[in-house]
Amino acid sequence: MTTTVQARLDEETQAILDRLRRSGRTTSDIVREAIRLVDREYRNGAAGKMIGIGMFRSGVPDMGSNKKYLEGLGSNSGVGRRTKTRAQGALKRRAS
Repeated sequence: MTTTVQARLDEETQAILDRLRRSGRTTSDIVREAIRLVDREYRNGAAGKMIGIGMFRSGVPDMGSNKKYLEGLGSNSGVGRRTKTRAQGALKRRAS
């Protein structure tokens, strides 16, 4: 039994597919192997796991969904000096 698969690819994925095809492999071979690799990841329990989930409790109920707590996250503006983020302030207020 065979099944035909049709997929829309973004530019990055299309470029990867083109590069793999230049190595002499067919699109069908690439898709079959990709499906097997994804299946193996799911069977091994590796897919979908997020490291650190449930590892700590902040005490702030909307810490993960309220954008105000993400202010300054990832910026280099605080390098070399201690700055208090809104999240740190919320945690401190919650603790007192």
